[in-house]
Amino acid sequence: MTAGNKFFDDMSKLMTNAMGVAQGAKSEAETAMKGFVDRWLADRDFVTREEFDAVRTMAQKAREENTALAARIAALEAKQG
Repeated sequence: MTAGNKFFDDMSKLMTNAMGVAQGAKSEAETAMKGFVDRWLADRDFVTREEFDAVRTMAQKAREENTALAARIAALEAKQG
């Protein structure tokens, strides 16, 4: 009876250790893949979302200023002639 229990205890420990190793391997694989993707993206000069949003905001502000200046120029030209 105890021999059967020892067998199951040993199998349980083996499976527990195997799961720990598998989780460690998964974590290492995720870290390696993230590093690879980060390097790949950096090599291609992609911008982050924050950088893109900042440039888009600047372009929108410049567009609005351009429209306002065009209106002022039109008003001055109309006044002049």
